[in-house]
Amino acid sequence: MTDIQAPAPGESPATRDDDAPDRVRNGLLVALACALAVLVLHALSGLLAEVHYQDVVDEIAAMPSSRLLWAVLATAASYLALTGYDSSALRYAGATVGRGTVMLTAFIAYALSNTVGLGVLTGGAVRLRLYSAAGVEAQQVAQAVGFNAVAFGVGMTTFGAMGLAWGAPALATTLGVPALLLEGAAALTLAGMLAFVLLCRQRRSVMIHRHWQLELPPAGLVLRQLLISGFDLAFAAAALWCLLPDGAVPLPSFVAYYVVGIALGVLSHVPGGLGVFEAVILLACAGRVPAEQVAGALVIYRVIYYLLPLAVAVLMLAAYELRSGAAAPFARAAVRMLPAVLASVTVMTGVALLMSGMTPLADDVAELQALHVPLPLVEAAHLFGSIVGLALLFIARGLFHRLDAAWWAALVLVLVAGVLAVPKGVNIGEALALLVCASLLVVTRRQFERRSSLFEQSFEPLWWLCVATVLGVSLWMLLFAYQDVEYAHELWWQFEFDAHAPRSLRALMAVAVIALALALGQLFRVARLGVGGSTAADLNRALAVLERQSSADAYLALMGDKQFLFSDSGEAFIMYGQRGRSWIALFDPVGPQREWAELVWRFKEMAHARGGRAAFYQVRPQTLPIYLDAGLRVYKLGEEAHVPLAEFSLKGPRRANLRHGVNRAEREGLTFEVIPCEQVPHWLPALRVVSDAWLNEHDTQEKGFSLGAFDEAYLARQSVAVVKRGEQLVAFASLLHSPQNSEATLDLMRHLPDAPNGTMDFLFVRLLLHFQAQGFERFGLGMAPMSGMIAHPLATRWHRLGRLVFEHGERFYNFRGLRSFKDKFEPVWEPRYLAAPGGIAPLLALTDTAALISGGLRGIISKG
Repeated sequence: MTDIQAPAPGESPATRDDDAPDRVRNGLLVALACALAVLVLHALSGLLAEVHYQDVVDEIAAMPSSRLLWAVLATAASYLALTGYDSSALRYAGATVGRGTVMLTAFIAYALSNTVGLGVLTGGAVRLRLYSAAGVEAQQVAQAVGFNAVAFGVGMTTFGAMGLAWGAPALATTLGVPALLLEGAAALTLAGMLAFVLLCRQRRSVMIHRHWQLELPPAGLVLRQLLISGFDLAFAAAALWCLLPDGAVPLPSFVAYYVVGIALGVLSHVPGGLGVFEAVILLACAGRVPAEQVAGALVIYRVIYYLLPLAVAVLMLAAYELRSGAAAPFARAAVRMLPAVLASVTVMTGVALLMSGMTPLADDVAELQALHVPLPLVEAAHLFGSIVGLALLFIARGLFHRLDAAWWAALVLVLVAGVLAVPKGVNIGEALALLVCASLLVVTRRQFERRSSLFEQSFEPLWWLCVATVLGVSLWMLLFAYQDVEYAHELWWQFEFDAHAPRSLRALMAVAVIALALALGQLFRVARLGVGGSTAADLNRALAVLERQSSADAYLALMGDKQFLFSDSGEAFIMYGQRGRSWIALFDPVGPQREWAELVWRFKEMAHARGGRAAFYQVRPQTLPIYLDAGLRVYKLGEEAHVPLAEFSLKGPRRANLRHGVNRAEREGLTFEVIPCEQVPHWLPALRVVSDAWLNEHDTQEKGFSLGAFDEAYLARQSVAVVKRGEQLVAFASLLHSPQNSEATLDLMRHLPDAPNGTMDFLFVRLLLHFQAQGFERFGLGMAPMSGMIAHPLATRWHRLGRLVFEHGERFYNFRGLRSFKDKFEPVWEPRYLAAPGGIAPLLALTDTAALISGGLRGIISKG
């Protein structure tokens, strides 16, 4: 039995050695993000040095409605073309999905990832949720996502090369390189693309590094995808081209600059390439047209191409919520995304309120304000609006975690800010936008059911980095908007209707002080330490839950080596072990599924509050959306086999080997018997003899956690199947089965070293027939680790590593042999996954899980 202990008092889990790679990685990411933000702001400051804020506002207001309409139509055409990416990707992966589902999923995925592109709202995560709900296997979704990424890169490269060849003379002048060099690079790129198309026409696959076989798409699919990419990029570029002033930049050069800007934005990992893309376009148009006209066009382009599709996607998801129940699996999956989407919308609302507080009012609005609104109310509304903007940045995390308190806080603050938008600046548009945000919160009320304190949250470093970035951009916006106002200490104490700069300065100071106070509060927060082990009362509570559920494996909870987290109702629980910083939950939660999501969130928060990392070991594919919603990533562990008992039979040629094996075993005098649990104590001495002989033969020790161990109290709770030769016990297996007779499986399985060949085959067959006669639906054969991994170069590194271990890891574990043994029973294979944070966390979690199973790191390398 593994001894699970909490960190010792005074020991900070965050300082342990196994977290060093995480700290280094996070430090590098933070440093890179800060450096990139500084470079982008510096570049924009230089490009906009002669531009005034009011000039940009005037250009936005003067934009002709006809150009806005053309930009909207071009955006719609671009997003329609983007759905073709998913159609091609699913065809390549061999998945069949309805056209409406493909178009809806692709639109939502691109609308969210283009604008947000973080965490659970990346395009891949959205597709995994929605396509899985539509019946597509996770492996096929992974292949489709990989195809999408490659297709996007190939499309950009191809049409970027065409634009480079077309506009080489103009680009050469800007870049200071010979035009012939640019034309040569474009020609080589296009020649390489043509060679790839010809290769796809002639061959179905190619070998890479003598290890990986790349399945090539048909040449027709490649040409189709290139055409789709062309339409997408052409319409996306047209959406901006329609908004730029005449003569801003020649069309050939613009296409090349546009592709370069998109590529640099993607490489920067900034959501939507914000700032990076703008710097490239401003540079392309420098010296040709006034910069304020280009800046105004870029602002409108961001609203039309990014925010407008996001708003449509949010409204579509809200419409699913209004369909009273959303009974279809796809609709339920779409609705489950609403909290994460609303969290993103809340962040954007907070940013908009902060930007509003940093910019001046128009002169006519200030005059109207002076006539009808008291000055103290103006000052209070302006200050409160900025503070609400900051508060929403933090409340958004609670919305993401589905907290009831966060929903109430967001609703109240958004409504109050909406009311104060009128005295703040007679800003009817801002008030209406806030009203729409409040309406979305009201519509999605039932998605925020978690009762938890908003003040108990702890924020990750990257979240603080995002807040700091927003505050930095707010400072930049203030300096840009008031670049003509000379700073003086007296500004802090000026209270007048037209004193916009002092008002914004005070708002920024208040926001910065509150953010600093919150950061210091988090820094000096006393961390709660670990929890105690399971007790007899915990085991009895768990047993009461087990007797009302249908999973046989869940009875491993009674081993006594795991701890429990029960739901508030006590009707469900998570069983878990703790080692190092890893908090490993075994299987999905046990109990009614309506309580699973809340338990997963609570377990993740409990681990995080104690300086740990939460992971869920061997979860089923049907439950992956729960873990994705909790911000975790999923990694395939292998596949689990089960035999549908209604279809099992020893008749027919396919079962000849099993049938002959059973007959041979019976001729050798082997008999089978199932010992009921009440008689097991009488058999324990004989079972102990077999178990000790098996352990000695394999030079190993008892396991635990996800594997049964020879513990007399534990075995006495189960029935046991035995195989005898005459009166001698030669093999046994402890049995787990659900009370509803839906599922059975074996747990501990041991035999004597001199047991006849085929003894275990005989035991398995007799068990299948026994439970078939008892009316059970299926019999579980257990996991085949690392099996079923995708053998494809587009597969993730995790799948490639798993495939490598499965094929070449026989020295350490009988991967292939175990799979072959179970295949003889012709089972149904179902994937099992690890849900864990990203980076190296899954490797650390698996290492700690192996230590929990083996009783320590030393046990991992022992035999058996």
